[in-house]
Amino acid sequence: MLTYLYGDQLESYPKLQRSLFRDRATQFRERLDWDVTVDKHGFERDQYDAQNPLYVIWQNAQGRHGGSMRVLPTTAPCMVNDFFSGIAGGRISSPLIWESTRFCLAPDVGAEAGRVSAALMLAGCEIGLNFGLEHAVGVFDPRMVRIYRALGWSPEILGSQGIGRDRIYVGLWDFSEAVRYRLAQKAGISSELSRHWYNRAFGMEIAQSKCA
Repeated sequence: MLTYLYGDQLESYPKLQRSLFRDRATQFRERLDWDVTVDKHGFERDQYDAQNPLYVIWQNAQGRHGGSMRVLPTTAPCMVNDFFSGIAGGRISSPLIWESTRFCLAPDVGAEAGRVSAALMLAGCEIGLNFGLEHAVGVFDPRMVRIYRALGWSPEILGSQGIGRDRIYVGLWDFSEAVRYRLAQKAGISSELSRHWYNRAFGMEIAQSKCA
């Protein structure tokens, strides 16, 4: 299932927290050989994890991390502005544009990789629509270009740098109900269930029941 947790909520879910940051270490340092920091617990974390970001997490049947991404407003310090503004054509700072980073799949996700990827993108669309955002911005590598194309939600490319596997892109995504519906189909999740998971995470269903 999809769950949405802010950084300060993760400690209440120790199994999910451990598997999330350890899976990030496996993907970004061991598999992709990125220059990232891994602590003594095997956690991959950076300065943006200390800013209480919103995490979108696919939680598997064992309560462990199956995939995730991290979301931050561009009005706060964020990766695209701190490191990639030259590629983006300048700083991007708006309350209506949030950054998505650290898209990660668990190493044992196997044949479910496509479905979990679609579910995470669906959650990103839910955030955009429900928070009233205009765009998401992200920095990504060539492997993600194929994933976005397969899911039917490719970004507008603002700029790129490098060649081959080392190429880096900055992209901008639009939100729409049509995209939300298409991603739900790709993920094999009904639109109603997706909205239920979102509402439960942000207390909307509790608030609605109290008003009923």
